[in-house]
Amino acid sequence: MDASTDPKSFKIAILWRGDREARRAATPDNNRFHRVFEELAALGISAEPAVFDEEFADEVRAQLLAADGVLVWVDPLHQGKTRAALDALLREVAGRGPWVSAHPDTILKIGTKEVLYRTRHLGWGTDTRFYRSRAEFYDTFPALLRSEGARVLKRNRGNGGHGVWKVEAVAGSMVRVLEARRGSMPEELPLSEFMARCEDYLAEDGAILDQAFQPRLPEGMIRCYMGADRVVGFGHQLIKALVEPPPEGPDAPAAQPGPRIMHGPDAPQFQALRRQMEAEWTPQMMRTLGLDPASMPIVWDADFLYGPRTASGDDSYVLCEINVSSVFAIPDEAPAAIASLALARCRRASR
Repeated sequence: MDASTDPKSFKIAILWRGDREARRAATPDNNRFHRVFEELAALGISAEPAVFDEEFADEVRAQLLAADGVLVWVDPLHQGKTRAALDALLREVAGRGPWVSAHPDTILKIGTKEVLYRTRHLGWGTDTRFYRSRAEFYDTFPALLRSEGARVLKRNRGNGGHGVWKVEAVAGSMVRVLEARRGSMPEELPLSEFMARCEDYLAEDGAILDQAFQPRLPEGMIRCYMGADRVVGFGHQLIKALVEPPPEGPDAPAAQPGPRIMHGPDAPQFQALRRQMEAEWTPQMMRTLGLDPASMPIVWDADFLYGPRTASGDDSYVLCEINVSSVFAIPDEAPAAIASLALARCRRASR
C-alpha cells in the first residue's frame, strides 16, 4: 500500500459547537459522535474532537488545517448564534487543503429550503413557490391560500421548526396559523398581520418557501439517511409538528411526537423509496444543482411525508426538508458508512 493512502497516515477532525470547557473536556469517547470515532479508529484513521465557538475560532482553525478532512455537525441556528463565522472559517480551511463535509457551499445548495423549489420538478416535488421579495409574497400568497387551501410557509434557513407555519384561511381576511416549534398553539389573526410577521424571514434569509400542506402528515415522516449518494438507513416517526394539539394543550402526552424508529437500508417497507432515491432523485438533484460526487455530503438526510396514493394504491412521497448541517441521531449502520466514505475521500484527496 502506498504510504500516502494508508489509513494510519490520515487525520480527521470532528467538529461540533460548544464552549471552552466542552472543548477542554472533549475526548473521542464522551460525546454523541463516539460511534463515528470508533468506526474511524477501526479503519486505522486518527480522529480528534474539534469543539468550536467563535470565541476561540483561531485555535480551531489551526487544528483543522493540521487535519486531512473535517466532519461538521453544527446547526444553522443555536441559542442565538448562526454559522456565519464558522462557514467563513470552513471555506478558508477547505481552500487550503483539507476536505470539509459538508462544505458551506454545498449546504447552500441542498441544505436550505430553496432546494425544495429548485427540485420541485422531480418525483418528490409538490406545488411549491419561492418568494424572494415582499412584493412577490404579497402578490401571490393571499390568492393562492384562498384558491388552493392550506399551505406551509418556511423560512429559507433554520432548524427546530422555527419559522415553519401551517396557514389556513378562515372567515373573511382571518387565518389560522400553527408554527412547527414544539409547544406551539394555533393562533387566529388577520392575514395581513401574519404576513407582516413573516417579512423578517425575507430580511434575514432572503426568501420564503411556500408548499401545499400534505393531509397525510399524521401518518408520520420518513427520514432517509444518505451517505453521499447511497441510502444508509431510515427513520420513521409520528411527528406532531403542524398537527393541531389536543384540547389538553401542547404539553399533553397526546401532543408529544412518537419515537423515531430506526431501520437499516434494507428495511423492506422502504425499498421503493430507496430505489427512487438512489436511481432517480439523488442523481437528478445532483445534475440540477451542479453537484459532483466529491462535493456530496458524507452524511445528509431527506425528510419525506406521505403524498397522495397512486391509482394502484401505492404510497407516493413528498420531500419536505433536506438536513445537511447537523444530521443526528443516525441509524446504527450509518457510522460505519460515514467512516468508509471519509477514508475514500482522504485517499482521493491524497492522490
